Amino acid sequence: MTLFPPSPSKGLASCAALLSALSLSAQEPVTEMEDLSVLGRSTDLTGVAASASEGKVGQAEIDSRPILRSGELMEVIPGFIATQHSGTGKANQYFLRGFNLDHGTDFSAKVDGIPINLPTHGHGQGYLDLNHIIPELVEYIEFKKGPYSAEVGDFSSAGSSHLHLYDELPEGILKLGVGQDDFYRALAAESWKTEHGSILGAVEYQYYDGPWDNPEEGSKINALLKYTLGDATQGVRFNAMAYSSEWDSTDQIPQRAVDQGIIGRLGAINPDNGGKTDRYSLQAEAWNLNQDSETRGTVYIASYDFDLWSDFTYFLEDPVNGDQFHQFDERVILGGEVTHVRDGMFQDTAMDHEFGLQLRHDMIDRVGLEQTQNRNFVSPIREDAVDQSSLGIYYENTAYWSDSFRSVAGLRGDAYFFDVSDKNDPVNSGTADDQILSPKLSLIAGPFNQTEIYASAGMGFHSNDGRGTTTVRDPGTGEAVDPVDPLVQSIGAEIGLRSTAIEGLQSTLAFWYLELDSELLFVGDAGTTEASGKSERYGIEFANFYTVNDWLTLDLDLAYVEASLSDEPSDANEIPGAIPFVMAAGATVDFQNGLYGSLRLRHFDAYPLIEDNSVEAGSTSLVNLQVGYRLPKKGLSFHCDVLNLFDAEENDIEYFYASRLQGEAAEGVEDVHFHPVEPRTVRIYVQKKL
Repeated sequence: MTLFPPSPSKGLASCAALLSALSLSAQEPVTEMEDLSVLGRSTDLTGVAASASEGKVGQAEIDSRPILRSGELMEVIPGFIATQHSGTGKANQYFLRGFNLDHGTDFSAKVDGIPINLPTHGHGQGYLDLNHIIPELVEYIEFKKGPYSAEVGDFSSAGSSHLHLYDELPEGILKLGVGQDDFYRALAAESWKTEHGSILGAVEYQYYDGPWDNPEEGSKINALLKYTLGDATQGVRFNAMAYSSEWDSTDQIPQRAVDQGIIGRLGAINPDNGGKTDRYSLQAEAWNLNQDSETRGTVYIASYDFDLWSDFTYFLEDPVNGDQFHQFDERVILGGEVTHVRDGMFQDTAMDHEFGLQLRHDMIDRVGLEQTQNRNFVSPIREDAVDQSSLGIYYENTAYWSDSFRSVAGLRGDAYFFDVSDKNDPVNSGTADDQILSPKLSLIAGPFNQTEIYASAGMGFHSNDGRGTTTVRDPGTGEAVDPVDPLVQSIGAEIGLRSTAIEGLQSTLAFWYLELDSELLFVGDAGTTEASGKSERYGIEFANFYTVNDWLTLDLDLAYVEASLSDEPSDANEIPGAIPFVMAAGATVDFQNGLYGSLRLRHFDAYPLIEDNSVEAGSTSLVNLQVGYRLPKKGLSFHCDVLNLFDAEENDIEYFYASRLQGEAAEGVEDVHFHPVEPRTVRIYVQKKL
């Protein structure tokens, strides 16, 4: 079934015709929407932020951005790119500050206090899957870049984010969406006041085949129930979330297969790839604020089940059965955090003291890799049970030395413990532990003419896959290997400024540097560890958000990066996947006559695919459009999203490696493998206020 004609231009015409009909047929005068208190990038963080590159983005800006996938929510962070090389049910591929973050290795995220990254994961270290997020329920996103905050630990060298969900919705939502390639989405969300608090409930369902020659048949369901008691000064919150998804995936494909006419750009070599994920969580949070202190505590438990079937090399390793493999992960996560902030004085200097304790334990019953054919078991490669625990303690001091100078100094300590049981090869079983200290410091001068100047520095880290810390024999080849360091240190620094000197315009400028001791990664696709040496990155970021008037806002974010491997010769020291330049720009309009919309451009430059830069990925530029109309008296709104407006035939992501198609030489062919951006697609939504 196809909802729209194959011609994208006809889809665009349908969108325009719908909105035109809505605006012409409205029988009621349009009145201005009631005022809502919504946090956005226009919020002035002068006097609050500790670095030039941290910020907050509210629902108003999130809602104005047409997105293809939930993970693209993170693109509200300047310089951040979320792409995909597989089905939409899989975690996105992320890029920031010259990092190909894979699925989250050096970027962390929390949702309502629950950390989402998964260490020692079946597919990738720090796996960050945001498909269980319902975008309309995100009240605001806090983000920080670099290792300058004592609050954040593992996976945060490039940056971190915290997605805060509503406790109480401004208004109930009933939203239906339909689009090309059998896209369907339904959302119902409502909140109710109780005598002592509020209840929020939401259910989302989505189905999508996608434009692929092999339909994705991707479905997901999300549910959330939140109960809040108390008020801003004292209270408790209970949060239950459930997520389940299943999909067939069109993974990256070899360029030569397209050039030779074996498949089209939207085709697949192996149509039996795909996956499924289930995630369920319970959380309780309590807080108490008084005149000079604030205490918060949260505990959580989550159950996670993951299966993924992939095939990247086809017949290179096994010319008979093929190279499809199954990655799996089953775990229960327990954790909690307590923070205490207290105001104080040292002689004549006002100070804030923040203390934090973070605990986490992952009970991983099954994590591993096996060879399959058509999703049927062929042979084992590696299967483990892992118990992994972490303890983080930090202290952060904010001192207000004068009206125009303050400092933020912190110290963080982390300890990790690994207990690995290799079910196939006991020699790779064992225990390991490691500890690391991470000092932080930011100096802030100003404001001078509504401008603050920042100098920040700090150490951070990412953990390595627990299996790599005890592995002494390669599960694929049987050769001896050395265990990896459990924790890898990073060192970063940044100078920058934040200015609101021009009325309506908020700008930040940051010059930054980051050095990583090693980019060692456990490769779930191979069941072993892939080593690289030290790396360094530096760059400049310039972010702007301009409220021109009460109906028009503009934004422009630019990020430039230089990235290299420190221990390699200059002609072979490029970091594959390090994007050198990212630009995002947008215009958002919201007229009092009910019409609203946005136009957005996202561009990233060509980047190296191998260390000598002899093979590069092409650049990618995408433009998305949203046009909408509100009928406030009826509580109705309609909007149309046109994704990839100009139908660009570019790529989401590219790799360069050897693969073997049937009939090719045994050693395979080194080639570019790519996942194309999805062609232009039109989606229409109707929303009713409950």
